[in-house]
Amino acid sequence: KIWENVNQLPVNERQKKVINKLLDDFERNLTSSKYYRISKCSKETAIRDIQELIEKRILIKNDAGGRSTSYRLATSEEYSSQ
Repeated sequence: KIWENVNQLPVNERQKKVINKLLDDFERNLTSSKYYRISKCSKETAIRDIQELIEKRILIKNDAGGRSTSYRLATSEEYSSQ
């Protein structure tokens, strides 16, 4: 279901790669450092990509912040409530 949502929005190749990884039973939550290691980009680019995915409601920021900031894929209900 999430790919139906993603396909309706413009996402770049790095974002697609990370979303695929998350859909393939990615263990634990996504962090910016995991994002840039998966997508092989700079930390700054990872943060920009993550922000875009949050704005598009594809990723949801988990409650813990600061150094513990992490993200998860939005559920279909969370995505459709935008």
